[in-house]
Amino acid sequence: MQDRHFPSWPRGCPYSLPPLKTSVYENLEITARRFPDLPAIIYYGTVLTYADLLAAVQKLAGYFHSECGLRRDDRVVLYLQNSPHFVIAYYAALAANAVVVPVNPMNRAGEMRYILTDTEARIVVTGQDLLDQALAARAEAQACRILVAAYATYRGDAEGLDVPDVVAEDAHPVSAPNTVAWTEAFATSHQAPAHRRAPDDWCTIVYSSGTTGQPKGCLHSHATTNAVILAYANWSTIAPNAAILSTLPLFHVTGMQNSMNAPIYTGATMVMLSRWNRDNAARLIEQHRIGQWRSITTMMIDFLANPDIDTYDLSSLISVGGGGAQMPAAVARKLKTMTGLDYIEGYGLSETMAPSHMNPPDGARPQCLGIPLFDVDSRIIDPETLEELGPDIVGEIITCGPQVFVGYWNQPEATADAFIERDGKRFFRTGDLGSYDEDGYFYYADRLKRMINSSGFKIWPAEVEALLHDHPAIQEACVIASPDPRRGETVKAVIVARKDVECPSAEALEEWCRDIMAAYKVPRLFAFVDHLPRSGSGKVMWREMQAAEMAGAPGGADGARS
Repeated sequence: MQDRHFPSWPRGCPYSLPPLKTSVYENLEITARRFPDLPAIIYYGTVLTYADLLAAVQKLAGYFHSECGLRRDDRVVLYLQNSPHFVIAYYAALAANAVVVPVNPMNRAGEMRYILTDTEARIVVTGQDLLDQALAARAEAQACRILVAAYATYRGDAEGLDVPDVVAEDAHPVSAPNTVAWTEAFATSHQAPAHRRAPDDWCTIVYSSGTTGQPKGCLHSHATTNAVILAYANWSTIAPNAAILSTLPLFHVTGMQNSMNAPIYTGATMVMLSRWNRDNAARLIEQHRIGQWRSITTMMIDFLANPDIDTYDLSSLISVGGGGAQMPAAVARKLKTMTGLDYIEGYGLSETMAPSHMNPPDGARPQCLGIPLFDVDSRIIDPETLEELGPDIVGEIITCGPQVFVGYWNQPEATADAFIERDGKRFFRTGDLGSYDEDGYFYYADRLKRMINSSGFKIWPAEVEALLHDHPAIQEACVIASPDPRRGETVKAVIVARKDVECPSAEALEEWCRDIMAAYKVPRLFAFVDHLPRSGSGKVMWREMQAAEMAGAPGGADGARS
């Protein structure tokens, strides 16, 4: 393990942290005993204390166990917007000794159906805005119970906030078979089961798209999840009763860990938004004296572009940062001028349950992944020879640390391929290309794997291609990334149309795509060609098409923007 980054280590922090012996649920239990009256969640004017939160979690855990038959290691899917319901259901599933499967609420029925089948989920907790998708996804798994939440359940006096429709809408009647309203579940009275979870027991399955075109579930234990919770709490100290702005989606590992699990561990307050709104964010920072805020780069760009930003008091902020894409230097300078703060960037994946690297609070470098966190050994290797490389040489990033996942759910071969042994340690091959400098700071270069990164959302072309091939007019499709000044990258589909069917317009194809896939996966550019370039072995030469696109060449096809 290298120590060249230790001179940049945060002041007062040890180099190593002892692992927690508690489960993730027990973190909440302990905090609620220590600080029962502190606010845990502030949500559009409603305040839930830690005592309130724990009581709701235990009640729902009792319902899961007694009414739904939830047992040890059963899977509970969360298909929700950011809300108290997400937090309560997450911790209730863990309290009932089950495994949480957080899912992107932008997913559509086809994508959900795969996850429900892959995990053999017993319960889906969803918002009423997503109920139709959840019901369609459950069509072949009627034994799976659906619990439906109306976000208005926890809506209070929004104190001048712009309340989104999804939060303002009152609860609808629930009538589908084996489908129960949130309030109906809470009208029951059952004891939570005895909680018995060890650090190595399963905790969470986070889906990250795979190279086969289908998402892969990253299985995490309570130990791997707690490793990041503990790291967040110590890297940039989160004090009890400190206010954290929770705008990152909680289904995503960074939002889940930084904006939910770490605040709960320390006794901080989550000030939560279901929908991103830059004025709401600024208002909440001012009203609740927000100290820390983790976002994605596009959120911060939008936040600082607000023409009214100078009218808000942002002086309470002591730490801001995030990731998803490199922060543009001009935006970082504006943030520094306005707040005196650097944007602290980090690096991690679903497989590492959020960051494995982070910039030190007092030594942040722009457009940099940071340095390895507590107990993390990260190196650069030649992806072909696996030879370890020295400073300033680009290669594949490999990581060994306490937050590295157990393996891919039900995919032992993919798990085996994801790891290599080095110096008696098990290193995860990230598939990302980067380098480190003489001071041990890591920098991102490119991707070894085929992936599109649009506004922080990771999109696998093979998955989008598989969905496109269902269109009756499409004979072949190749999906590549196209540079986009706002998103970083956007999705471009190169299409070979069938000769016997009238080819639809780019606009019509986009509308069709929106019905079958999450909005962030929908191609924004379409190119129509007579054939796709192929190698001597018959494989589509996507790398050459991608290189031509990034170089600004037409790549054999003009893109029609939809």
